[in-house]
Amino acid sequence: MSGPALILPVAVPLLAAGALVAYPGDRRTHRLTASAVSAGVLLLSAVLLAGSLDGTVRHLSVGGWPPGFAIVFAADALSALMLCVSAVLVLAGLAFAAGTGDDASPRFAPLVMVLSAGVYGAFLTADLFNLFVFIEVMLVPSYALLTMSGGRARTAAGRIYLTFSLLASTLLLAGVGLVYGVTGTVNLGELAGAARQSTAAALACGAVLIALAAKAAVVPLHGWLPRTYPQAPPAVTVLFSGLLTKVGVYGIIRIYAVVHDGTGLRWLIMAAALLTMVVGVLGAVGEPGMRGVLTFHMVSQIGYILLGLALFTRAGLTAAVFYLVQYVLVKAALLMCAGAVETAYGTDRLDRVGSLARREPPLAAAFLVSALSLAGLPPLSGFVAKLGLIRAAAAEADHLAVGIAVGVSFLTLVSMVKIWAGAFWGGEDLSREESALRLLARTTVRPALAVPALVLTVPSVVFGIAAQPLLTAAAEAAGGLLDVSAYAGAVTR
Repeated sequence: MSGPALILPVAVPLLAAGALVAYPGDRRTHRLTASAVSAGVLLLSAVLLAGSLDGTVRHLSVGGWPPGFAIVFAADALSALMLCVSAVLVLAGLAFAAGTGDDASPRFAPLVMVLSAGVYGAFLTADLFNLFVFIEVMLVPSYALLTMSGGRARTAAGRIYLTFSLLASTLLLAGVGLVYGVTGTVNLGELAGAARQSTAAALACGAVLIALAAKAAVVPLHGWLPRTYPQAPPAVTVLFSGLLTKVGVYGIIRIYAVVHDGTGLRWLIMAAALLTMVVGVLGAVGEPGMRGVLTFHMVSQIGYILLGLALFTRAGLTAAVFYLVQYVLVKAALLMCAGAVETAYGTDRLDRVGSLARREPPLAAAFLVSALSLAGLPPLSGFVAKLGLIRAAAAEADHLAVGIAVGVSFLTLVSMVKIWAGAFWGGEDLSREESALRLLARTTVRPALAVPALVLTVPSVVFGIAAQPLLTAAAEAAGGLLDVSAYAGAVTR
């Protein structure tokens, strides 16, 4: 595939968003257009991924500017993997939004297209300033999506989200400015190894990493996420879970590998990883609702990915990339289950729903498989990912990391059992009034709500039983992070 195709994942969704605003049509037109664009990005991403498995890095310089000034896009195995999984998530999120009715507004599909364009651009850019630009492209539609249906709770959540996002963006822009002031460039290829060669460059890039850690909800910069995501419309929470924080994680991985060469910050990233794992899983304990529990676990699982980055070995990075890809789909499936319950029953509180396993067997099956995968039980994808991380930590004799990773997995399982027991298995001891209301309502989850979650459980099983193809792609991505010469050479031409 030629380099000019790299602009398509950004340009086509933006053009589609403009077309949908100019010629709105009906909901069916919006759904078909957004889904067709996302399917096209998925196909293109798959081709890019297949072409990058031999170490090839495709690149594109936009605008005819000389090296160092040109807007550069690049696709290696890591960015192609992230494009693939993001496109899958957008497709599934659009289908789920059709079931929940969250796409009723004529603004929904255009906003999702702009959001996805920002995400794809962040994965493809090889320039720190343009990374900031694409993150801001994400921010505007994400705020609109969060507050779209109104209500005091969502408006309050929107204020928190916007305030924190703007603060993090301000720090990110300041960090990018410092990097340029110190090094004279923001091109990632020209910044290769800069932190090792210059303390000033290391400090400037540190500001960028802190801002990205805030975007990724790394502890102690995580408080905004559990206070905002549960208040969003269910389909919006699904989209946010696999897109927004993952851009922050991707940025941390890419910049640390290229600029720091995987050295100098190991202890700090390891501490952040372990703290994020523990705080996230403990925060889920007191949450009364399904989405509240799951959003705190979103924080916890980020820690596992950072653990592989902190180790910065081939085994650790391979496991981290594998974990990141499968986790996006697992978490989305779980949030779809919670959103389906909330849409059908009006609440996802564990003390107000019960016996769903008997009344909603397809939804219960989707939740059970995804929950067991999140907890790391065999033979599912979460087990392969966590086993890889634990073995990588053990190989480095990092026994504290091994112990915490195992302990947090156990507590994750306890949280999943809590949801299962409260929402899917329990409910027989409801009060007489609640039972009477339940019988009168006789509400059920429509197939349109359950099918997207069921579809996203399939990769959990496939990547668990037949993990080798994804492990091969993850290993290639890890190799590109350990040796950035091919990436740096491509983006500086």
